[in-house]
Amino acid sequence: QKPNDRLHGAYVIFFLLGIGSLLPWNFFITAKHYWTYKLQNCSDQADPAGQAASDLRDFFESYISIASTVPSVLCLIGNFLLVNKVPASVRILSSLFVMLAVFLVITVLVKVDTSAWTTCFFALTIGCVVVSSASTVFASSIFGLSSRFPMKNLQALVSGQAMGGTISAVASVIDLAAAADVTDSTLAYFLTADIFIVICIMVYLLLPRLEYSSQEESPSLATEPPDSSAEGEAEPGGTTNTSFLTKSTSIPPLRPILQKTALLGFCLFYVFFISIIIFPSLSSNIDSVSKSLGSPWSTKYFAPLTSFLLYNFADWCGRQITAWIQVPGPKSKLLPALVLLRTIFLPLFILSNYQPRAHIQTVVFNRDIYPVVFTALLGLSNGYLGTLVIVYGPKIVPKELAEAAGVVMTFYLTLGLAVGSACSVLVVHLV
Repeated sequence: QKPNDRLHGAYVIFFLLGIGSLLPWNFFITAKHYWTYKLQNCSDQADPAGQAASDLRDFFESYISIASTVPSVLCLIGNFLLVNKVPASVRILSSLFVMLAVFLVITVLVKVDTSAWTTCFFALTIGCVVVSSASTVFASSIFGLSSRFPMKNLQALVSGQAMGGTISAVASVIDLAAAADVTDSTLAYFLTADIFIVICIMVYLLLPRLEYSSQEESPSLATEPPDSSAEGEAEPGGTTNTSFLTKSTSIPPLRPILQKTALLGFCLFYVFFISIIIFPSLSSNIDSVSKSLGSPWSTKYFAPLTSFLLYNFADWCGRQITAWIQVPGPKSKLLPALVLLRTIFLPLFILSNYQPRAHIQTVVFNRDIYPVVFTALLGLSNGYLGTLVIVYGPKIVPKELAEAAGVVMTFYLTLGLAVGSACSVLVVHLV
């Protein structure tokens, strides 16, 4: 008889690891006021060099997106090749320590006066973002690990990822309100990230000690049929290939995984492709129409609340809904239709009060309520549809391929982020 998850210990651990898996990305993009402050002297120069430097500030979110996601694709390929050769514990802990080292460097730089070497500071920051792509190894490894467990643990992981964004946005707003100086608030903000990475290391070391998790990871369970909770559409246990039941050090067979997950992979790719084009490079640069009044709401808090906090909270709500409702199913034609329908968000955000505008001068949605509604729907649909797809993926392959399928699904996700972040630079320059 399987042991129960006492006090929901494994669920809580996967939830916390989910928060930590996207922590570098969330904390980098949410600290918008800090990056603006650090790069503010760029606009003081009127010459072409000053214009180029000003681009570094105005399109910073797009550059961060590219620096984070493109190397992540390479990390994911490496992680797939190593999934049976290097233990998950080694991959997870090493990537966590790299994340901690990067954030310690970023934290130290907060109080360093970089006004005389802004471009070098920008290059150093982008370098840190590139190195922090090691978090993708952590995210994909922990996702692959959770794929061996019942679906509720996988759902805890993806819900934790969205909660990480909400926590970073809340921490940003609190620090912004509590500290008069932007460097003081940012120091507290990044210290929060440092502490949480340490917590992730501690809870991961605790996971194998749980009787529940050691039983779920036992090789003896490999003969069980795949979890069929995804609306009963998982492959029947009879299709399990016994040649994979023993622990192998070879590269997992890619073709059967790709064949099973092709449609779901496209859906996952496109969900995050659309989301990353809009958030944060477009959504965080939408100004309040009453910004000229100079109120704290329209200047200081509008972007942190209506872009970062609202999007991440809506994303978390969408992911939580999947714990109770899982429709459409993994083979439904409605699923890709809903995913493609999200393309409509692109013109909606472009025609809101995005600033600065260089080419498209028309603002159709000239009230603050419009970007609020659009952002809430974007986050909600991202969380719900993205979670459905990513949870279905490992459950429609034989259980012995579930971990590798989890890594492949993370690859689809990251590829969507990488291509979308590259396109976001183009879109921002065209607006």
